[in-house]
Amino acid sequence: METSSEFPVPGTQQVPSRATGNAPEEDDGGDGKGSMDGDGMGGNPYAGLVALLRAAWLSGKTRPMEYRVAQLEALGRFLEDKKQEILEATALDVGKPPFEAQLAEILLCKNELHAALNNLSQWMKDEPVERNLATHLDSAFIRKEPYGVVLIMGPWCCPVSLLLGPLIGAIAAGNCAVLKPSEMTKNVEKLMVEALPGYLDTDCFAVVTAGPQETTRLLENKFDYIFFTGSPPMGRAVMAAAAQHLTPVTLELGGKNPCYVSEPCDVRSVARRVAWGRFFNAGQTCVAPDYVLCSLELQEKLLPALREAITEFYGSDPRGSPDLGRIVDQKEFQRIRMLLRSGRVAIGGQAEEEERYIAPTVLVDVQPSDPIMQEIILGPILPIVIVASVDEAIEFINSRERPLAVYVFSSDEQVVAQVLERTSSGGFCSNDTLMHMILTSLPFGGIGGSGLGKYHGKFTFDTFSHQRGCLHRSMGLEALNALRYPPYSQHRVGIVCAAAGVKHKGSCTLL
Repeated sequence: METSSEFPVPGTQQVPSRATGNAPEEDDGGDGKGSMDGDGMGGNPYAGLVALLRAAWLSGKTRPMEYRVAQLEALGRFLEDKKQEILEATALDVGKPPFEAQLAEILLCKNELHAALNNLSQWMKDEPVERNLATHLDSAFIRKEPYGVVLIMGPWCCPVSLLLGPLIGAIAAGNCAVLKPSEMTKNVEKLMVEALPGYLDTDCFAVVTAGPQETTRLLENKFDYIFFTGSPPMGRAVMAAAAQHLTPVTLELGGKNPCYVSEPCDVRSVARRVAWGRFFNAGQTCVAPDYVLCSLELQEKLLPALREAITEFYGSDPRGSPDLGRIVDQKEFQRIRMLLRSGRVAIGGQAEEEERYIAPTVLVDVQPSDPIMQEIILGPILPIVIVASVDEAIEFINSRERPLAVYVFSSDEQVVAQVLERTSSGGFCSNDTLMHMILTSLPFGGIGGSGLGKYHGKFTFDTFSHQRGCLHRSMGLEALNALRYPPYSQHRVGIVCAAAGVKHKGSCTLL
C-alpha cells in the first residue's frame, strides 16, 4: 500500500529504538520480564512493554463486555475531542483537505466504532453448531476468544483510519494492543503518541514510535496477532518476522487496481467518478483506480471529459486548489515524478518539488512494460492502456498480480457480470470507485499480492478473535460410549460410524 523505506528482516540489525506513550524502554534486568516466552531477547527495548501488556491480558481485564464498551466509547471521545487536531495533522502531513479527512479518516472510524457498539453483545455470543447423533444430547458451540497481545502497524496514506479501524476490532474482541503509527506522517504520529493514551487504559494499550530499524526490534517480540498495512516488500518482512513465533497475520498491501470502461456508458459520469477516486488524497489511496483499460475510441471520448472533471474539481490551476492534497515526502515525490516519464502526458504533468505538488495527470500511449505499470502509483497520475474488448481487458487483468479492487464501468450488465465472474480481487465495485469502502457490512482485504485477511465491521472482530470449538458432554449414559471402546468389533464399527457420521442430504439417481 505504501512505499516507505523497508525495514530489515528481524535479526539482521540491532539498534536502539524509541518507545513512546507508556512504552517503557526496559532492559531485561535479569528478571525474565524482558524476554518473551524464553526467546532470549534480553535487552530488547520493547520487551518490557509487551510483557506488561501480556500480564494485563492474562489477568482477564479486557474480557468483560463492559470493559470493551468503555474503551470503545473512550476511543469515540478521542475522535470527537481531537477532531480539529486530526484535521490539522493530516493537512500538515499530506495536505489532506478537511472534507477528505472527515470522510476517510473520521467518518470511517466512527462507522467502525458504531457498528461495534451496536452489535458487540451479539458478536460475543457463543455460536451453536450442528451436532450428529453421537453428540445429540451435548452442547457444541464456537466461542470467540481474544488472541492476546496484538500489534497494529498503520500506514501513512490514511494514517488515522487505517490505524484506529483495526484497533476498534481488536478492542471489541478483547485484546491488548500495541499501536505503531507510520513514521512518515509525523504530525499524526505525534498526536497518537501524546493524546491517545489519555483516553485508553494504558495497562492494555500503548502507542510506540519506530522507524525502519526500530521496527525490526519491535517485531522480534512475540505477539499473538499482527495486523499490518503497507507495501508488499514490507509485508514480506512482517510475515517473515511473524513466522519466527508462528504468529498469525493480516496483511493489507494494496495493488494496481484496474478500471475497465466499456460502451455503452455515460462518459461524463465515468470521468467524474474515476477522477474523484484517482485524485482523492492526491492519489495516495490503496483502493484508487490505478489505471484505465478502454478502447481507443472510448479514450478519445474520456480525455475531454476527464479534463473537464479535473477543471470542475480543482479549477484551471489545481496547484492553488484547497481540495488537492500533496505528496507525503520528498522521496515519494521523486518516485512519482519519475513515473511521469511513462507514455505521454495528455492532461496535467506539472510538478513543484518545494511543495511536493504534482498536478492531476492523465497519461496515454502507455505500454504494459512502462515503469508506471510495474508498481503501485500512490499519486495523482492516471495511465490509460488500450484494449480492444472486454475479453482482452480480462486477460490483461488476469495476467498480473491480483489487485485490491477491480472497477468496471458499463451500462451493459453482461459486461459487468463478465468482469466480476472472470477476474479475482480483494473487492469489486461497478460504475463507481472507492464507495465499497464505506460499508462495514462488506469485508475489506486483499488476495495474493494485494494481501491476506479481511476486516471492517464484524469482519474486524472476527479477525482479532480466535474461533474456539467447544463441546460440553454429560458424564452420564456411559453405556452408549462403551460402543467405541476396545475390544473393537466389526459390528460396532457400523453403529459408531452411523452415529458419528454426517449424512448427505442430496438425492442421487444411478442410471
